[in-house]
Amino acid sequence: MGTLLLQLVPAGLLPSCALFQDLIRYGKTKLGAPPRPAICRAFDVPKRFFTHFYAVSALCNGLLLAALARALLLGAPFPHWLGALLRHLQVPAPEMEPKALHMLGAEERALSALLVLLCLWLHSLRRLFECLFVSVFSGAAIHVVQYCFGLVYYVLVGLTIVSQVPMDDKSGEFAGKNVLTQARWFHILGMMMFIWSSAHQYKCHVILSNLRRNKKGVIIHCDHRIPFGDWFEYVSAPNYLAELLIYLSMAATFGFHNVTWWLVVMYVFFSQALSALLSHNFYKSKFISYPKHRKAFLPFLF
Repeated sequence: MGTLLLQLVPAGLLPSCALFQDLIRYGKTKLGAPPRPAICRAFDVPKRFFTHFYAVSALCNGLLLAALARALLLGAPFPHWLGALLRHLQVPAPEMEPKALHMLGAEERALSALLVLLCLWLHSLRRLFECLFVSVFSGAAIHVVQYCFGLVYYVLVGLTIVSQVPMDDKSGEFAGKNVLTQARWFHILGMMMFIWSSAHQYKCHVILSNLRRNKKGVIIHCDHRIPFGDWFEYVSAPNYLAELLIYLSMAATFGFHNVTWWLVVMYVFFSQALSALLSHNFYKSKFISYPKHRKAFLPFLF
């Protein structure tokens, strides 16, 4: 949040810090940053390494999804290492709280976690497909710290989701039954939101890709052009807005009351808003004819 607010302050009021700017910018937005010292450029890795994030996520969260599905649907025990890890990640129930009350709605919460993990896995698979077959990466770069953070992030997010499954304190296993019969209105709403926002994000990535292809789909350049169509008519970075909506759809699937996941949503909001603002400023500085009615991140607001 602080980083986003700093970007809203006029540049002349802040001391220039090349490392700070290097750590919050990536891809094309590095072009609009202050001149980068050679020491900063030494830690660049290609932006196309984004592909690694989704490959790691698809693999790791796919394994978590398989283990969770076996535990919830077939009654199979968690792998020993996963059960031990989840026991450490679980938030203990208050000592005065009856066990029956603690387990109230356990199947419902377990189904929420299963569906959210499924969404994260599908999201990772789609983004991996896009990185491999849709996106056209230029020679832009990301900092190695951003690269390492991205690799760790998707693993931790998957573990965060699984940790929301209520587990028996003694056995360390899920104690509920009949998970699939616990579908609620918010599960349906969350899944519909997920499909809708994912479809728009995919469409936005196709629009960006087509800016660098001819009508036959052949890549002809890697320059930046002004995108038009779909949500680009309202904001400069609709793909970042769609990312936020995807995480909001998961919050809906959790029933809107999962505090842990709302903390994840807050992080996604501020990180995506910052990236959208930097992209918006890049477009405005590069193109004199850039549409003045477009906002950076939230239609008509910001």
